[in-house]
Amino acid sequence: MTTTPDLDQRIEAIETGYEFMLAYAAQGRDTDKGAAAGRNVREYLDKMVAALDGLAPVIAARARALDPKLLQSCAAFCAAVEADALIALGAIRLALAREDISSQLVDNLNASIHLRALLTDLFVVDEALKPAKKRP
Repeated sequence: MTTTPDLDQRIEAIETGYEFMLAYAAQGRDTDKGAAAGRNVREYLDKMVAALDGLAPVIAARARALDPKLLQSCAAFCAAVEADALIALGAIRLALAREDISSQLVDNLNASIHLRALLTDLFVVDEALKPAKKRP
């Protein structure tokens, strides 16, 4: 059975980005300009975009690798994850298109039901699609 470590890396990038966004929103900044490397919200948003782009096929590959029948069983949920990911991706790209990314914009993005739904989806995916532990 092959696994897709790429899924784990994508989930980590999305969760880390969201955590950074929570901290950024609390800073009361009018602009993201002047932030030090590693502390710039655009860096985190860019990583989230990369993680979200093509996420659904990676999830499908993980499900298929665990059990070819699993993908059929979870088709409706996988479709919901894909929709949530596409909407969250669009919202993040909208923020990135702005010349300045304020804390208020990020706070509103954090509050987006689509981004929150995506995070919850990924918690389920991460747990449900883990390879079974081998018993001694």
